Amino acid sequence: MVGDGINDTQALALADVSIAIGRGTDVAMDVAQVTLMGDDLRAIPEAIRLSRRTVSMIRQNLFWAFIYNLVCIPLATGLPYAFGIPFQITPSLASALMALSSVSVVLNSLRLKFT
Repeated sequence: MVGDGINDTQALALADVSIAIGRGTDVAMDVAQVTLMGDDLRAIPEAIRLSRRTVSMIRQNLFWAFIYNLVCIPLATGLPYAFGIPFQITPSLASALMALSSVSVVLNSLRLKFT
């Protein structure tokens, strides 16, 4: 549902996805899930594309964070020693890798700005 006035608030509140026009009433903007900044309805498809890319980016970031933790946590705990492999990550290296993981998530998210 897309609306901009007081008479649209009930429909906006009950809709699965509700979009308010930014130049509409404050009540419509408060009830809606998304508010367009202007009054151009041609921005709706772009808002939908951006939301889909955002959800995709969130899934990517969760996947890579999960893989990172799946690999690095056992290495940091010394699990390779249990199998006779003399390899362990030092605490300082583990903290640097964790910071690198956070930076990679932020950089991956910044791709939204350029796509």
